[in-house]
Amino acid sequence: MLKDRDCGSLRAADAGSSVALAGWVDRRRDHGGLIFIDLRDRSGVVQVVINPESIESPYEDAERVRGEWVLRVEGDVSLRPSGTVNDNLATGEVEVAVRSLQVLNASSPPPFYINEDSDVDEQLRMRHRHLYLRRRRMQSNIVLRHRIVKHIRDFLDERGFLEIETPILIKSTPEGARDYLVPSRVHPGSFYALPQSPQQLKQLLMVGGFERYFQIARCFRDEDLRADRQPEFTQLDFEMSFVEREDILDLIEELYATMAEKLVPEKTVQRPFPRLAYADAMDRYGSDKPDLRFGLELRDVAETVQKSDFQVFRNALAEGGRVKGFAAPGLASLPRRQVDELTELARSRGARGLVTIALDGDWTDPDDLQAEQIRSQVTRFFPIELMRELARTLDAKGGDMMLLVGGPGAVVYNALGELRVEVARRCELADPDVLAYAFVVDFPLFGWDDAGERWDSVHHPFTSARPEDAPLLDTDPGAAYAQSYDLVCNGYEMGGGSIRIHTREMQEKVFGLLGFSKESMDERFGHLLSALESGAPPHGGIAMGIDRVAMLLAGEDNLREVIAFPKTQTASDLLFNAPSEVEQSQLAELHLRVTE
Repeated sequence: MLKDRDCGSLRAADAGSSVALAGWVDRRRDHGGLIFIDLRDRSGVVQVVINPESIESPYEDAERVRGEWVLRVEGDVSLRPSGTVNDNLATGEVEVAVRSLQVLNASSPPPFYINEDSDVDEQLRMRHRHLYLRRRRMQSNIVLRHRIVKHIRDFLDERGFLEIETPILIKSTPEGARDYLVPSRVHPGSFYALPQSPQQLKQLLMVGGFERYFQIARCFRDEDLRADRQPEFTQLDFEMSFVEREDILDLIEELYATMAEKLVPEKTVQRPFPRLAYADAMDRYGSDKPDLRFGLELRDVAETVQKSDFQVFRNALAEGGRVKGFAAPGLASLPRRQVDELTELARSRGARGLVTIALDGDWTDPDDLQAEQIRSQVTRFFPIELMRELARTLDAKGGDMMLLVGGPGAVVYNALGELRVEVARRCELADPDVLAYAFVVDFPLFGWDDAGERWDSVHHPFTSARPEDAPLLDTDPGAAYAQSYDLVCNGYEMGGGSIRIHTREMQEKVFGLLGFSKESMDERFGHLLSALESGAPPHGGIAMGIDRVAMLLAGEDNLREVIAFPKTQTASDLLFNAPSEVEQSQLAELHLRVTE
């Protein structure tokens, strides 16, 4: 080994010992003869001192050293002189007096600072990802990700799970997003698909009798990207036989609570994880992945609106829509420009507009609200008694602003759900040190697809109905609820799963409702249908995003900050310049031709 100690491991107790260190130059300072270098490796930073009178190797080597050069030094650990201790460094009590210095490699000047966490243009940091990964924050994030995966493996191994790998090259089947296709050279004109999830494979493992399976699985989806989505991602995939929904939810709660308590003890995990019905989550928060770190619950104001002269909202109700709202604390004094920003946010989510009602004064009882304390574009439509009624319904007080949206239910939920999150951000209501996990349950089994004129699975086609709802598949499929569940935290969906269909009869019935003919069922899912009539046990499982939980525990707001080599928002890899064209000979081997 070129080094016998890590830079970040040295402490006062090591004073007097000789060490060999190797790493990168984090900072270099020339104090007129004495050269101070902060030497960095993955473990941390330590100060090394080069004195021309005591160094045995050429002093000129130290004089030409610059940032990010790779060095090996040998020297003696000593306590720093009084008054020079650096309390911001774990190694701040000591320094290394260098006897010999070896330049292992020089470095060209980096395109951005490595030793400080300044903003870097995304294209620049993706093109030079190997340099961006040297940053202390990025190294901490990748280490945290490693520990998350290790915690998962240890936790599940202790509970009898087996880690089993499943194929990457599989058959294209409908999973809800576009597949990445891989052409076969051996079978011209045929294609493999990269797995969106090992869904059918883990079900087949249950039929195979393994009972408890898990995998840290690589998955691929060709879909539009955003801050918390990548085309290739990693998920914890597991499946269990002979279980019911609560068995799985209890296991997940224990796994994720202990993960946070062990790896990020400075964060608070709220337990037990509440169970929220999907309809209740939408009605109260306008989202099926609500952030529960703050209130701002949506309230129905239809009864009050019906007594007003505001025809826009009354028409919305007459057309079967909803009118809901919430009180934004302390935003009565919000400047007009920022009110317009909230209105545009509501419109961007489908709403025709946003009604804002600013409430001045310092009252807490709505009965004390006076007409002159109200500022709104709809004041003339709501007498003072109705304004007081609105304030009472929304728990508003002096200094608040009431936000109201009317229209179709989906639009109202979407707009107010986004506004709720934006208001919490502006008012700093969400505690960054709290992890507010919750399970969302009782999703509808099907949603109607107007374009295809057929039912579509809300979760996926292998999800079972609640036992009491199974008869509805013959009479009213839209009224059936699924045995599916999502884990959410701080406004993010962390993963989801379900109790699966485990009989061929029920699986064929669901496929039929989804528009599959008997022939297409056999062609696409014959392997699974055959397995289900071969003694398949009742089973269920879940898929949890590793990237997303790493992002949450690391306190980041973008998946790319917890992935070593991510793709950009346009699914490009700027480091390798991928995707790229390939040689014509490669296409010919695959019997493919690129056309305009």
